[in-house]
Amino acid sequence: AKAGKGEFDMVPYITLCVLDIICETSMGFDIKAQFGSNPEYTKTVFSMCELIQERQKYPWLWPDTIFNMTSSGRKHKKALDILHGFTNKVINDRIKQRKEHQDTNEDASDVTAIYSSSNRRIRAFLDLLLEEYDQGNITKEGVREEVDTFMFEGHDTTAASLQWVIHLVGHHPDVQSRLQKEVDNFFESVPVDGNIKPDQLKDLNFLECVVKEALRLFPSVPLLVRDLTEECKFGPYHIPEGCSVLVAPMALHRNPEVWDDPDTFNPDRFLSETNVGRNPFAYVPFSAGPRNCIGQKFAMMEEKVVLASIIRHFHIKSTQLTEDIKITPELILKSTNGIMVKLETRNL
Repeated sequence: AKAGKGEFDMVPYITLCVLDIICETSMGFDIKAQFGSNPEYTKTVFSMCELIQERQKYPWLWPDTIFNMTSSGRKHKKALDILHGFTNKVINDRIKQRKEHQDTNEDASDVTAIYSSSNRRIRAFLDLLLEEYDQGNITKEGVREEVDTFMFEGHDTTAASLQWVIHLVGHHPDVQSRLQKEVDNFFESVPVDGNIKPDQLKDLNFLECVVKEALRLFPSVPLLVRDLTEECKFGPYHIPEGCSVLVAPMALHRNPEVWDDPDTFNPDRFLSETNVGRNPFAYVPFSAGPRNCIGQKFAMMEEKVVLASIIRHFHIKSTQLTEDIKITPELILKSTNGIMVKLETRNL
């Protein structure tokens, strides 16, 4: 709707798009956030993110006893009630649906599959959890907790990453031209119904390099925290057991001892031949080790699908200089003054 109509802030559009995707894949429910449906749930998701970030700023709000007595604490409880109520309703409806079809000897996992607007059958994360629930391996509360975690961890982070990718691509016509060629060639092999299979996405190799480079410069999570389970020696320093250690990926990713021209946007640095010999812990947009991001493969696939669709149909022009974007390094690396772009429809 914004194509060919001048510059606009893409942040709310990308954010609502990702919210729709994560709701459908996690719960199997299309909330139609992009079309203004379920406004209470959508608004509450955003307000909850703001409340969590606000609490992180002020150490005196960390204890639950104190936080619960504040206005923010009361808003937090109200928001939780709305979010949990929505998730519980979706779960209970799905359990009821499975029970009704089990009584008629039908395959519950099949009949509760989601149907998208094009009638393609998709299994949601919730369906997998309910199979474990049926076998007694997880409680209903556990199902809700897993779904809510997937929802929140996969929403803001992916939206932020997509926004930075689009901004950077819009400032680099040479990169955009290469992406258009790759995406155009890719869609020549996609069926007419547009049903892209996960293993096909590996063919979008340069697009993946672009996403990785954007995450290097602007990692969605600017600070990673780890509690030491044993004493650690770091150079001349001895850090005792129990201390919290902060890792700043944005600083790590711009270390000139590791990266050539670290402030330059260069997706080619992630081509396989240039990756050889690089310390795996020099690049940690999804953290690293046994507690890294469990959804990183899903996030990469999601971003490639969304970006491929945008690049296929539109030419992107960023109308805002990177240095003019005001960044807030809180829980998620966001812009406080939007990310402005222009979109022009491509002639396919």
